[in-house]
Amino acid sequence: MTNEMNALVKAHAREGLWLQTAPLPEIGPDDVLIRINKTGICGTDIHIWNWDEWAKKTVPVRLITGHEFAGEIVELGRNAEGLSLGQRCSGEGHLIGNQSRQSRAGKFHLDPETRGIGVNEQGAFAEYLRLPAFNVVPLPDEIDDDIGAILDPLGNAVHTALSFDLVGEDVLITGAGPIGIMAAAVARHAGARNVVITDINQTRLDLAAKVADVTPVNVTQTDLNDIQAQLKITQGFDVGLEMSGNQIALDQMVEAMVMGGRIALLGIPPGKSPVDWSRIVFKAITLKGIYGREIFETWYKMIAMLQNGLDVSKVITHRFGVRDYAEGFAAMKSGHSGKIVLDWRTI
Repeated sequence: MTNEMNALVKAHAREGLWLQTAPLPEIGPDDVLIRINKTGICGTDIHIWNWDEWAKKTVPVRLITGHEFAGEIVELGRNAEGLSLGQRCSGEGHLIGNQSRQSRAGKFHLDPETRGIGVNEQGAFAEYLRLPAFNVVPLPDEIDDDIGAILDPLGNAVHTALSFDLVGEDVLITGAGPIGIMAAAVARHAGARNVVITDINQTRLDLAAKVADVTPVNVTQTDLNDIQAQLKITQGFDVGLEMSGNQIALDQMVEAMVMGGRIALLGIPPGKSPVDWSRIVFKAITLKGIYGREIFETWYKMIAMLQNGLDVSKVITHRFGVRDYAEGFAAMKSGHSGKIVLDWRTI
């Protein structure tokens, strides 16, 4: 092993990423070194590629980006326990502190000191990644590297979908991006009666229908009230999963909810949005904001569901060798893809 590696680097303060050589990470006593096999492209990576206002304020130039990955352990720090060389793994990309009230109570996903790999710290778009052993999630044989590389966004979907009891419930999902589609599959797997997913992008709605047993609705062509009537949903949806960050979609969801309905929100609006709070209050709607994954309960549940029949493999629509990364980002930005996986073994 040399002391250099290939990596996708935010080398300049402008649009794009650059495939460059970078120093091989040096691990500490509590870390492991992971050889990356596959990575997924995330919406966050698109923000960094585009160098939008959020990225300019958040991401340091020269950062190695990427946080969705699968690989295998090639080096262990002396304090790393319960792991072995050659072990296949993914990992939690949120690096937490241990001083906050939340962390000391075991609510790691709520730690205000959280830093993200590929956003604040060197990331996974590289041949090798240093990661705290605490964050490593071993992969069972039933989960291949392609699925392992998208466990991070699947975890967002699982955290959102399982925020409320779904058994026998009618569920409305706004936003048919990859995470919304996977949330729909999770809701079905968990026992929802009807799962309706809305969007204005027909390509993604068609993909949703291929991935899961759901009712896709293009709200530019079909009235959601007509769909409710067809499905015999008489009072409204019991659970809403807002995955789009679109204010119009949230307003439509609020109107479609049953009295006392529950909404989990993962989508992030672009800036401030007006909210009709009186409508939410008078419908006695519960709102819950979702951030990341519950560490590590979400990982346990999603791996268990994948081992027990949950299939989200069709949400991966494109695969590229890492040298063709620009094509992968172009496909992602087109709005006509699902998840995109880059293969680092081809470099």
